[in-house]
Amino acid sequence: MNNGGKRTSEYERVAVEVFDEATAASQAVARVIADLIQLRRRAGAHCVLGLATGSTPIGVYRELIRLHREEGLSFANVITFNLDEYFPIAPEAPQSYRRFMRENLFDHIDISPANTHIPDGTIKPEAVAEYCRSYEQAIQDAGGVDLQLLGIGRTGHIGFNEPGSAMESRTRLITLDRVTRLDAASDFFGQEHVPRRAITMGVATIREARQIILLAFGENKASVVAQAIEGPVNPTIVASYLQSHPQVRFILDRAAAAELTRNRSPWLIGPVPWDERMIRKAVIWLARKLKKPILKLTDEDYNESGLQDLLAERGPAYNINLDVFRALILTITGWPGGKPETERRPGDIRRPTDDIFPKRVLVFSPHPDDDVISMGGTLIRLAEQGHEVHVAYQTSGNIAVFDSDAIRFADFAAEFNRLFQLDAEAARRLEEQAEQFIRGKSPGQEDSPQLRKIKALIRRGEARAAAREFRIPMERLHFMDLPFYETGAIRKNPLGERDVQLTVDLLAAVQPHQIYAAGDLADPHGTHRVCLQAVLRAMERVRSQNWFEKCEVWLYRGAWQEWEPEDIDMAIPLSPQELMRKRDAIFKHQSQKDRAMFPGGDGREFWRRAEERNRATAALYDRLGLAEYEAIEGFVRWRPGEMKSVR
Repeated sequence: MNNGGKRTSEYERVAVEVFDEATAASQAVARVIADLIQLRRRAGAHCVLGLATGSTPIGVYRELIRLHREEGLSFANVITFNLDEYFPIAPEAPQSYRRFMRENLFDHIDISPANTHIPDGTIKPEAVAEYCRSYEQAIQDAGGVDLQLLGIGRTGHIGFNEPGSAMESRTRLITLDRVTRLDAASDFFGQEHVPRRAITMGVATIREARQIILLAFGENKASVVAQAIEGPVNPTIVASYLQSHPQVRFILDRAAAAELTRNRSPWLIGPVPWDERMIRKAVIWLARKLKKPILKLTDEDYNESGLQDLLAERGPAYNINLDVFRALILTITGWPGGKPETERRPGDIRRPTDDIFPKRVLVFSPHPDDDVISMGGTLIRLAEQGHEVHVAYQTSGNIAVFDSDAIRFADFAAEFNRLFQLDAEAARRLEEQAEQFIRGKSPGQEDSPQLRKIKALIRRGEARAAAREFRIPMERLHFMDLPFYETGAIRKNPLGERDVQLTVDLLAAVQPHQIYAAGDLADPHGTHRVCLQAVLRAMERVRSQNWFEKCEVWLYRGAWQEWEPEDIDMAIPLSPQELMRKRDAIFKHQSQKDRAMFPGGDGREFWRRAEERNRATAALYDRLGLAEYEAIEGFVRWRPGEMKSVR
């Protein structure tokens, strides 16, 4: 499950625990908190908790609520102090941390409201300095924080202590970093609505807690986590200040721990089992480190880079190189669904599932554009090579559509009905109602059910237009609208039984020979992670059905990044023409102006990210000494019980 919170090597400067998944990590942290609360109660004392907000600690709060409801955990002796709050912000605003804490914890447990403290985002600017001093004093009056819960931002910040914050800093008003505001843009429906300042506990305030637990989940945190744990103390990575704290633990899932030396290059720490996957990982690491093609690596290269054990066990170097080189070649295929006998040429590689042709293929797309962004080239191949391709759009994606687009389409519907003498009056009323709601809508306010339906229709139309580019029949498009997503807000519900059952029903109806699902755990909004969980749970329920015995499951990544070459089990090379067709399909998603990353964009930014990723993968294969392609889409083969091996 984890490594017990020990330092596994000289590389790690703090105690680290790595769990297979975020749920297990959250449950473990909740149990630590619960035990501390009960210990302090038995001693007749208050338990003072420092709390964090954001998506990372939600699992901890859900487990604490469960412990309260099902196991009688009482919070009557608990005092809490939250890390931070946007400034200015109203306490009832959807993005307010005060509201977040009520909705995700306080309203569901028996804590006294008088014992909860959250920085006030409504005080007058001239009163902020004195307010911050009083917040510090309140912590001292409570006896100090017994346990501080933290997350970590992409810039390495803790609380809102942005890069450059001093170790001696105290609770204060701070100007938010550009990256922090970009990361928050989706919560505020646009970067322009994100407050530029926040009130935050200082680094010194945080470090005075008797215990500190920092949580980090997802591969988008992997790089900064590694810097905070293994790098030097550095004011640009504020979380590195925690290294000198006597009771600090970093609690990670496997994805967030991916860049730690223990995972990136474990042979530098100690002996490792030299199985096929580990050998491939080590050889590719060595080739990239030395900037040499695999077949040019020498015995000296292995010996001088900490791979003496591999060389001694499997050498000489050329034999190791050749084995890895051939293994990588075997991953490359232009026939993702298998090659029929009629197309086979002398010397072609025969694959285990080639005998089933054509195949029924089911592609799960978390949002209505992830299919074309992440595996558009492979979709082209599957459709043109004669397979029965189905695409399941798991969520409506309505939250990402701008209000202006909704009004534009409502206006079109009204004019369309008037022109063709349909029910023009009803369409006109709908347009007026939507426009009236939008005029009175505050930034970040949840859309009305009516407006959500309009936005969902926009995304459906775009998905159909993209599918037509690949000649996928409309009857093979499945709009699932999984309920967990349909909140009208950025924050979604947890995965529910209905979500899983809808997925089971679709699997049973299609009975695919191949399943493609998004394994992109770097998705900053978490929807990909929940959608993957729905697919995995559904597959567990259908595993005993006869059709599933012949089913392959492939995981693709999104626009954010590609699988590492040592993880790729199937690499699909794309021609320049296929890249252009993929681009055309992405352009159909014109409502997807990803303002969080590219203010004022129009959907083409998704192509740029996808293109950079696809071409970078091909360039990497080229540098490793393989054939040079225009672009490559990579996939990891999923097998029951092996999800933990997927970063």
